[in-house]
This record gives sequence, C-alpha cells and structure tokens, in this order.
Amino acid sequence: MLDVVDLSRLQFALTAMFHFLFVPLTLGMTFLLVIMESTYVLTGKKIYKDMTKFWGKLFAINFAIGVATGLTFEFQFGTNWSYYSHYVGDIFGVPLAIEALLAFFLESTMIGLFFFGWDRLSKRQHLAVTCCVAFGSNMSALFILIANAWMQNPKGATFNFETMRMEMVNFTDVLFNPIAQVKFVHTVSSGYVCGSMFVIGISAYYLLKGRDIDFAKRSFTIAASFGLFSIISVMLLGDESGYELGHIQQTKLAAIEAEWHTESAPASFTAFGFPNQESMETDYAIKIPYLMGIIATRSLDTPVKGIDDLKKENEERIRNGMVAYGLLEKLRSGDKTTENIAAFNNVKKDLGYGLLLKPYTEKVVDATLSQIQKAVDDSIPKVWPLFFSFRIMVAAGFLMFTIIGAAFIQSCRHKITSNKLVLKAALLGIPLPWLAIESGWFVAEYGRQPWAVSEVLPVNIAASQLDTSQLLFSLSLVIGLYILFLIAESYLMIKFARLGPSSLKTGRYYFEQSDKPRNIVSYQVEAYAGENK
Repeated sequence: MLDVVDLSRLQFALTAMFHFLFVPLTLGMTFLLVIMESTYVLTGKKIYKDMTKFWGKLFAINFAIGVATGLTFEFQFGTNWSYYSHYVGDIFGVPLAIEALLAFFLESTMIGLFFFGWDRLSKRQHLAVTCCVAFGSNMSALFILIANAWMQNPKGATFNFETMRMEMVNFTDVLFNPIAQVKFVHTVSSGYVCGSMFVIGISAYYLLKGRDIDFAKRSFTIAASFGLFSIISVMLLGDESGYELGHIQQTKLAAIEAEWHTESAPASFTAFGFPNQESMETDYAIKIPYLMGIIATRSLDTPVKGIDDLKKENEERIRNGMVAYGLLEKLRSGDKTTENIAAFNNVKKDLGYGLLLKPYTEKVVDATLSQIQKAVDDSIPKVWPLFFSFRIMVAAGFLMFTIIGAAFIQSCRHKITSNKLVLKAALLGIPLPWLAIESGWFVAEYGRQPWAVSEVLPVNIAASQLDTSQLLFSLSLVIGLYILFLIAESYLMIKFARLGPSSLKTGRYYFEQSDKPRNIVSYQVEAYAGENK
C-alpha cells in the first residue's frame, strides 16, 4: 500500500516527466526557427519564410500545452511538498523567480510578436523577435536547471538553527554550481536533438509521400546539420556529466553502474547485466575494462568507490547526524553556549543523514543498531531502475547519432531522396529523443534518492502532512487532465503535420476517402515556381 510520501513522489514524477515531454521540443524548435528565418533574411527566398511559419505553428502547439502542464507541476511545491518549500525555499525560489520574471516573460511576450508581427515588422525586426524567443526559452531552462542543480549539489547555503531553515550565503556559488553548468548544456543540447529529429522525421514523411519536395529537402538539410552538431555536444557533455558525478554524486554513479565493490583502478564499465541488490552482484555482467575509471576519474590510477564502501561512509555520517540532531535539540531548548554552537557547526553538515532515521524513530539520538542499518540501506537508491534507464538513454542516443549522421551525409551528397531506408529510419526515429530524455531525467532524479536535497533534506521529511485520500483525488485529477492534454497535443500535431506546408500556400484542401490530405491542383502546378529561383 502506497503511503503519503510514495503518492506524493508518484504525482511529482508523473507531472515532471509529462511536462518534460514538451520542454525539449520547445528548446530545439526555437533555434531551428532562428536558422530558417535567418536564411530567409539573407537570401530573400520566400520558401524559408514559409518554413519558419509552418514549423512555428507546430512549435506554438507544443509551447502552449507545455506551459499548461508546467503550471500544474509547480503548484505541487506548495501542496505536496510544503515542508520542502519552508526548509529550502529561500534558495530554491530565487532562480525560479528570476526565470519567471526575466526569461519566461521575455519568451511569452515575443511569441505573440512572432506570430502576429509578420506584416507589422521588417524582416530584421522579426528575426530579432525570433532570436528573443530562442534566447528566452534557453534562459528559462538555465535558471530552472540552476534550481535543480542546487538540489543535486547544495552549494552557497547553510542551515540556520535559529530559523530551522536553509539560507543562502553566496548566490555566486548557487549560480555557478558545476552541476548546473554541465546539466544546462547537456539538457539544452538534448532539446536541440529533439527538435532536429522532429523536423527530420516529418520532412522524411513528406519525401516518402512525394509531396512538398523542395520544402522538405531544405528542412531536412537544416535539421540534419543542426542535429549532428547537437548530438555530438550531447555525447561530449554526457561524458562530462560522468566526470562530475565521480566527484560530487558518487552514490548515484555507483548505482548507475552497479558498482557494488570498489575495484582496483582503473575500474571496468558494466555494459550490461542484471543487478541483484540483495547479493550485491551483477549477474551475467558484460564488462569493458578501464572505461569506468576513465569516464569517472579521467585517470588510470584513481579507484571508483563501490556501494559497499559508500554505505560504510554513510553509516559514519548517520552517526554524526545523530550527534548533530542532539546538539540541535539543545540549541533549540535555549542552551546556546559557545561550546554547543561550535560543536554543532562542526557536525551540522551531517544533520541530513541523521534525519534519515526519522521514519524509524522519533528519538534520533537513541536510534538502535537495526534502525541505523535501515537508514544506511535507505541511503542507497535501488540500482536496477537506474542501471537499465541509463542504458536505454545511451542506446537511444547512439541510434539517433546513426540516423542523424546518415541524414547529414545524404544531405551533403544531395541524395536525400535516393535512400528510402534513411528516410524510413528518420520517420520511425521520431520517438527516440523523448525515450532518451525521459530516461535521462529519471536517472538524474531517481538517482538522488533518498534526498529531496542531496545530503540535506530526505524526501520523507520534505512531504506535506496530507492523507492518502487527498493525494489519490489530486493524482486522479492530474492523470485525467494530462490525458486530455496528451490527446489534444497528439491530435493537433498529427493534423497539422499531415496537412503540411501546403496549408500556408493555399489554405484549402480536399480529402479522399482515405482521409489523406491532398494538395489542390493549382498548388501542385505552382510548386513554389518562381519564388525560389
């Protein structure tokens, strides 16, 4: 039976991962629109204006529904995670406020000018508007990822026993968190790949159908070029993420790799296997020598800690956390001697580990050996979900690299339509970015467990005081609402993608019994003749 914390986590996971179905496509499409419109301004060829308008229409559908899902998502910080908001809201809320006041307002305002300013602005003015949309969407991602990175690596803040809250002491440390820097470039690059695969796949559909050939070829070429650059960036930053994890989030790294025991340097990488958390072994493991050590440490002589050694370290920190909790009780009761304050400051970094005992005892300072062992076990996330999710992400990434690379080669050879296999792979590969991105976000967030804020606030403490009936009701509403959003998004995207760029030219269609949209004869004859000379 799921308890309040489990239901709160489930609702947050559903809303977060559903919202992130829309974010990467928004990020990717904005820069593709900038490239297309820049080409229009430079060349004067109207086909590039039509490309910007058509792909902008699909972008708008995605953006509108993405905003709606984001609002539902953010409300949970006050409803389901109220103690989290109280405990760390002074730090977590700052980048979110900057995102709303600066980035989102810029993006949402400029989107209106993007759609209604074609006949009111000059070419260069409208291009500047499109650039502002792209800049705003990326800045929005930056500040949200800064907030998320602080949850992964809480720098620039300290606990104040007087207020019983975390307080910011250095905004620069929050802003330039090394996790934030890596996550930002990795995340936005994955969004660029998503937008590129989306455009490549739909363009491939038109080419396979033999319609809107010139439009589809140009869209295909731009997306393939931009996509190749983006996916190389994703792969390089993915490697950098592994290096940062080796320094900052060793437990997450060990769980992702099912690194049960510390190996002699350099550690091998487990390409595949079946992790067994009870025996702390990976059955039928296929290992690549040296690779894990190179990824995590950039060296051949530095070991990568295994889960068994990390659990020993966590046990020591839990015991220090018990001491910190006892000193905190003294300070809260008024015994604020210089010695107690100094002693607390020496161990308060482990207070969060002491809070891991809360589900098992109210008297943290008197926890038994069995209760401490349960808290130690809780300090390590379940390995198999992280292990397989990471490998799904990597496999999807390599498939996309293959498809985008083949599409780029065909574009360079001016033989886009000559290889039907590449076009079919591009069309079937449209879901791959979402598969990789959702798997990656699952790894990032589930790998942080059992923490709401790493080593500071356990998830069990962060949740609101609700009952299961309230959460089941809200969860049902969220699922119902999001199903409607998904139906609306799918219907509109499929409808306008099938209509294609011809809708910009004629605005009129007739439909045969198959319901497949056909261009009117006048458009087929015209086929952009004269406008693209």
